[in-house]
Amino acid sequence: TLQRIVSTLVNKNDEIHNFIDMLNHTISNVQVNSSNAISELDEEFDGLYSVLHEMKGSMANTIQQEEARKIQALQDQLSQCSHALENSEELLEIAVQSLDIKNPAKLLEVENIEQMGVRRVVTVASAFRLSLKPKVSDSMAHLMVDFTLEKRMLQAVKFLPVPEAPEIDVAACLVADNCITVSWRMPEEDPRIDHFVLEYRKTNFDGLPRLKGEQHWEVIDYIKATQYTLSGLKFDTKYMNLRVQACNKAVAGEYSDPITLETKAFLFSLDSTSSHPNLKVEDTYVEWDPTGGKGQEKIKGKENKNSNAASPKRATNSPRALARGSRDRFAGESYTVLGDTAVESGQHYWEVRAQKDCKSYSVGVIYRNPGKFDQLGKTNSSWCIHINNWLQTTLSAKHNNKAKTLDIPVPDRIGVYCDFDGGQLSFYNANSKALLHTFRTKFTQPLLPGFMIWCGGLTVSTGLQVPTAVKTLQKSENGLSGSTSSLNNVA
Repeated sequence: TLQRIVSTLVNKNDEIHNFIDMLNHTISNVQVNSSNAISELDEEFDGLYSVLHEMKGSMANTIQQEEARKIQALQDQLSQCSHALENSEELLEIAVQSLDIKNPAKLLEVENIEQMGVRRVVTVASAFRLSLKPKVSDSMAHLMVDFTLEKRMLQAVKFLPVPEAPEIDVAACLVADNCITVSWRMPEEDPRIDHFVLEYRKTNFDGLPRLKGEQHWEVIDYIKATQYTLSGLKFDTKYMNLRVQACNKAVAGEYSDPITLETKAFLFSLDSTSSHPNLKVEDTYVEWDPTGGKGQEKIKGKENKNSNAASPKRATNSPRALARGSRDRFAGESYTVLGDTAVESGQHYWEVRAQKDCKSYSVGVIYRNPGKFDQLGKTNSSWCIHINNWLQTTLSAKHNNKAKTLDIPVPDRIGVYCDFDGGQLSFYNANSKALLHTFRTKFTQPLLPGFMIWCGGLTVSTGLQVPTAVKTLQKSENGLSGSTSSLNNVA
């Protein structure tokens, strides 16, 4: 009881330490975000000052242009009046001289062309055509401004309301086909919302996110809808944390409460400790290497016959031996490598893609602790489909050293579906999800994914959920698959 109390207290202390770290991190963020907010405020007001200064310059330029236009019009009119006045004064002098002739007889004698011209000129003098009204007024009232309304608007400027935190609708969230569909809603409708930001990160912890040891948030920005689907994910962790924030044109709101969704999938790597020396094995890739077996001992036919005999090494209980299933490396013509994680229950799915130059390969499952010379499909403890690309391409299903040729085109990618509890192993065209073959049996021991290859390479895709299309086919199949009784191992 004391040990349990101590263990609980230690866990609680760890949680408090994590929470203290989170609080310190939050304080730091408050300081940084406050400085950023002041900087953004300065930028906004500087922008406003810039707009006002630009408007003032533009409007002052308009007033100056209007002033120049009016002065030019008045100066033109002034020039015309001065010129007309000058002409009128000359004509008046001639007319006055003519009027000074007192003798009527002499006046009648003055009828030459010059005197008649003077009369006409006086009659049509430019002074008679002049308008004695200014063409423009001296008023500039039409260029006056009234900023009363704008002042009120500026005085009403406040901080833009921060959008409320969205609420993630957990019931509407969907995890399927290595995709996660997240749905959310706003507590109240806000027409100022411009877009949403979705953040996610993978974790192996259920519940609230932890600060220490967590991956950084991955960001999906500018989401216009209230739903988003993350696709093409590899479920290499147990859970996924997700959170959403709403943004208007200027500011982002608080994040929603984070949720944790389970991302359950079958994840394994290739176990290099089990592989044949002629195979180069990486995490999820295996390649034939003809130089790898030069130093190995020649295998005699007699040893082949005793391939199922237990190896002394297999009896060890060392942690390393237990971790790799207490098996020796494959040898002889069993160019095989196994997965490092066993299937002991449930439904699981993985995929395999072969290189184009791959001459021969097998994909299937096998019980733990196989013989070092065992080949997939040639024992009663292994099931597989085999592809042979020599001369012509053939596809066959193999179990217990029996084979059935499948008259089906070989797909680029092969999907493997294993229902341990239901006793079913199916192979699919991973692209079209068309069924290639199904074995039905009762599995009595944990199963390991197995791969045999000769020439070329295989890439294994793990961390995959059982595709919805495969689940649908399994429901509709109901025993109508390509199984053959001669290949079944029914306990």
